[in-house]
Amino acid sequence: MEDTPKRVTRRRVQTRARLLDAAFQVFAAKGFGRVSIEEVCEAAGFSRGAFYSNFATLDELFFALYQERADLIAAQVAEALAQDGPGLDVPAAVDRVTEVLLLDVDWLLVKTDFLVHAARDPEVARALLDHRGRLREAIADRLFRARGHTELPAVLGDVDGAAHAVVAAYDGVTTQLLLDKDVEAARAWLKQLLTALLTDGSSSPSRI
Repeated sequence: MEDTPKRVTRRRVQTRARLLDAAFQVFAAKGFGRVSIEEVCEAAGFSRGAFYSNFATLDELFFALYQERADLIAAQVAEALAQDGPGLDVPAAVDRVTEVLLLDVDWLLVKTDFLVHAARDPEVARALLDHRGRLREAIADRLFRARGHTELPAVLGDVDGAAHAVVAAYDGVTTQLLLDKDVEAARAWLKQLLTALLTDGSSSPSRI
């Protein structure tokens, strides 16, 4: 008797995960707004009942999918930036971040749909801005802790300005990736761009 709630909870977690995985594939292939609950259920192999036991609406599922992937990216960036000592070896940190960063065309298609959706819905926009703010905070916090050890180009202003520049560079590179589908070129270009932004453009970190 005591094991029953655990089995149900585990099954529900697995069902939710399968729905999210299926939704990711369907949204990437067709685009949000062109997908029905039935299509997501069919792709996951579940009934509508399974869907409604986990999500109230397709919008809720879409947001959960975005949140899951966005949290993964924030965690990847934070972990990659945490590996230096007090100082920050910018080129080495950039290498680590761009190697682990999720550069996936299907994810970018879903993210772009979410951005367009958020532009028309203030509540969704707040959630998106919150995620982007947390990503910038992770970068700014690491740059702040490197003060006195690592010098940033003056043109960026403070660490918040540098963090905004990093996210903007990522946005620009991923937009190009959506069009040419060249992941390796995007990763190489992102490395060059971030290194140039955060240092004097050389292969050695700028230090005080």
